[in-house]
Amino acid sequence: MSPQDSSSDSYESSLSGASSDVASFEDHHKGFVGRFHDLLHGTPALVPLIVLVAAVLIFGLVLGSNFFSPFALTLILQQVQIVGVLAAAQSLIILTAGIDLSVGALAVLTSVVMGQFTFRYGIPPFLAVLCGLAIGTGVGAANGWLVSKVKLPPFIVTLGMWQIVLAANYLYSKNETIRAQEIEQQAPFLQLMGTTLKLGGATFTLGVIMMVVLVFALAYALRSTAWGRHVYAVGDDAEAAQLAGVNRHRTLMSVYMLVGFICGLAGWVMIGRFGSVSPSATTGVIGNIQSITAVVIGGISLFGGRGSILGAFFGALIVGVFELGLRMAGANPQWTYLLIGVLIIAAVTVDQWIRKVSA
Repeated sequence: MSPQDSSSDSYESSLSGASSDVASFEDHHKGFVGRFHDLLHGTPALVPLIVLVAAVLIFGLVLGSNFFSPFALTLILQQVQIVGVLAAAQSLIILTAGIDLSVGALAVLTSVVMGQFTFRYGIPPFLAVLCGLAIGTGVGAANGWLVSKVKLPPFIVTLGMWQIVLAANYLYSKNETIRAQEIEQQAPFLQLMGTTLKLGGATFTLGVIMMVVLVFALAYALRSTAWGRHVYAVGDDAEAAQLAGVNRHRTLMSVYMLVGFICGLAGWVMIGRFGSVSPSATTGVIGNIQSITAVVIGGISLFGGRGSILGAFFGALIVGVFELGLRMAGANPQWTYLLIGVLIIAAVTVDQWIRKVSA
């Protein structure tokens, strides 16, 4: 072996040793904060899950065994079933770096369509429900087309659609409420989502079961299917995703249409929850804010491309735990809004920290 070859080998071995030393040094000194950051980045639903468990434990310790009773815990699920379904819909939009301000109003409109089609036109309740779901899907398609093809900002499109849907809701229904007694006597299928199932001391409704099934089905689709990977890719960087072969228009259209369909399901759950069909239901106004609140607290990034729909579900449960816990404690309801406001700011702060460290 020549002196030149020998020096070359020793130079390469020194480089190899140096690189391995650097790698081990970086890994050794990453520390608890760095490892915790990586865990949060890889599992976005972990933070809301920790907050949820902590809230349940704190209220349980303060209020005693009453809060831990099966009835109280399942009551939380019943209270958040509408918001939980709307949060699932809102999550899909926010994952694509958009926002939908029309989900609450669309849920109310679809419930009105189901009721009016049954009682005004004599359509069988099953078909009326399908018509409501179809109209919700159609409105979602209109939103998707305006965002994807016309290139309008999602905020503007859905803000305008919110106003249109609210107006159409009142104009079509003539502000008439279909009472629970009428539905129960003539079209009980419309109240199907309110059917109760008892398991021990716990009371569930079909609406709660449908919410849970929907959340886990969407979580699986987003995590384990090509469509789910496309949704995340479009939300993270739409141009890069398109260059990689992702059909941006098709992905956005599928998301917005699915969201419209889910809003129709929320409308059906509303009828089961309240028993009646009312065009002036408060969900039309506050449902948007409630769904966004659940999504933000649930750790889904408002910048798109990062988060878990399970986190949004946990976010909705956190709101429900605070509302029930403070009510049982006899506290002023305004404390609920104060704590939720703090949680929203904290959730966005954590998201920014994760993004900053990742960059």
